[in-house]
Amino acid sequence: MRGPLRTLLSLLVITVLLFGGIGAARLWAEPAASLTPQLGLDLAGGRQIVMEPLTEDGTNVSAEQLDQAIDIIRRRVDGGGVTEAEVTRQGQNVSVAIPGNPTPEQVEALSRSSQLRFRPVLVAQFTAPEMEMPEQRTLPLPPSLIEEQLEEFEQQQQDAQEDSETQDSVEEGTSDEAEQTEENRGGTRLPSSGSDDASATEAPGVPAGDGSDSTAPPVQEGELPAASDPSSLAQITPELQEEFSALDCAAEGVATQVAAAPTDQPTVACTVEGDEKFILGPVELTGSSVTDANAGPETVQGGAVTGRWQVNLTFDGEGGQTFAEITSRLYGYPQGEAQNRFATVLDGQVITAPTVNGVISGGTATISGDFTPEESQSLANQLKFGALPLSFEVQTSEQISPTLGGEQLRYGVIAGIIGLLLVFAYMLVQYHALGLVAIGSLVVAALLAYGSVTLLGWANNFRLTMAGVTGLIVAIGITADSFIVYFERIRDEVRAGRPLRYAVDTGWERARRTLIISDVVNLIAATVLYLLSESGVKAFAFALGLTTIIDLVVVFMFTHPLVSILANTRFFGEGKKWSGMEPERLGAKRSAYLGRGRVREPDVITPGRRRHTREELEGGVV
Repeated sequence: MRGPLRTLLSLLVITVLLFGGIGAARLWAEPAASLTPQLGLDLAGGRQIVMEPLTEDGTNVSAEQLDQAIDIIRRRVDGGGVTEAEVTRQGQNVSVAIPGNPTPEQVEALSRSSQLRFRPVLVAQFTAPEMEMPEQRTLPLPPSLIEEQLEEFEQQQQDAQEDSETQDSVEEGTSDEAEQTEENRGGTRLPSSGSDDASATEAPGVPAGDGSDSTAPPVQEGELPAASDPSSLAQITPELQEEFSALDCAAEGVATQVAAAPTDQPTVACTVEGDEKFILGPVELTGSSVTDANAGPETVQGGAVTGRWQVNLTFDGEGGQTFAEITSRLYGYPQGEAQNRFATVLDGQVITAPTVNGVISGGTATISGDFTPEESQSLANQLKFGALPLSFEVQTSEQISPTLGGEQLRYGVIAGIIGLLLVFAYMLVQYHALGLVAIGSLVVAALLAYGSVTLLGWANNFRLTMAGVTGLIVAIGITADSFIVYFERIRDEVRAGRPLRYAVDTGWERARRTLIISDVVNLIAATVLYLLSESGVKAFAFALGLTTIIDLVVVFMFTHPLVSILANTRFFGEGKKWSGMEPERLGAKRSAYLGRGRVREPDVITPGRRRHTREELEGGVV
């Protein structure tokens, strides 16, 4: 008895946590959660944005470019969850219909040029002198390369020692020439800040200053830029130095100006937050080389979780090779210097500029730092979906009405209610009082489905469309089928002459495997539909998969424990009339003792057949 009660209590706790989470998100979250499911484009309407694609050089947009842009926009819109947005092609324009009322930031994100570029950092400067330096984000060295890098580091130390001994033997008169040669090879390098003061305002590798009038190191007259090294500070011209000094990250239009800068020349840029500004080298890698990016917990070499978050980045073959060459060069700069960092620029704004802790080969990298889960997921989406080959100009942006409207939604709800009532009636007629268990199970399943859809609408922007409503209605039959399989297995055991208490356990063992196999098949079908379909079919598949999981939870944590408890009551345990488990009504087998060691073989008592009298049994007359 304690086991079933404990299981029912666990389900109650899950239900309370589910609806408690909705209530907490309603009261304290920003934005606040709704107490009803969010509706899709066909039921609630939304906003339609028509955009004209533009190329950088003004040439005509090819069909291949437009198809690629549509695919990337669709993935970016869906990156925040199952939004059921519609991205279609209208001639040479792209139409994006977003359900609900999107924010201006969301609309702007769609119309941006979204050019993802990777540039080396030459100079970094915090814009506010009172700012404390945040924890540096890094590109950590993969564990498989640690041993190799240690050997390389030891070799570098040995070479440096030999160079030092050689330099000591050089005559004093040639020291100036050697120093100039080293400067021309690596470019003018900024002095690193050696202060231990925690309130230092300059970024590593940047001269101390007030954050507003600090300047980059000037290029001496007659000094040629080290064109072969994209990280060389010799690329910084006096004009670029003045532009960096005058750069105001809070001014409007800065990102647009940076996005239009030539890709083969250094430029200035600011972070999205505007708290740091940079001089960046030429573009060395673009977003088209990124094949995947995802966020996840940070792990150490042994697989332990550190509690922080990181972004995992994957490049294609050529991009991975280029990235290895870049990190090999940047790793040669001392840790803490600006030139040891690599900036990711999206639409003219630096979204991240991690330091490089080692040569990263193999086409994969991780960006770690003081990320929150939301920040890491946002960065992953920007890296994954930011490689848009075109820029877009918004032609129209207008509110659109629902394609189906409230009447169709009302009909769908009515259809669901009618279906539930018919199932309720069938359960009561077929199973009598035991049918109340099935009705209670359906009510619990409906509550869990409603709470899950509502919470997913707030947490993952899931929106319920008419196809999703259809999936929920179809799930009524799937859930009811699970109860029927279980109840019929119990009845089979009762027909075999077993008491109800034993029939419940034996019937559950026989039904459990059937229920699991059936729901797993449904879940596989829903997963395949979701992965291979678009729009409405995807919503149907998601609703079907969600309710299949809920069906398993309800049968295992509500139906079976409740039936086990009821089997220990007198009404159900003794098979009273209208309990749904009457042995005579089910045609249970009985054995009759005839006396003198004689036992009559079990016979099936079919409904309507009279019982044998005691005299008939004792006399052997049947």
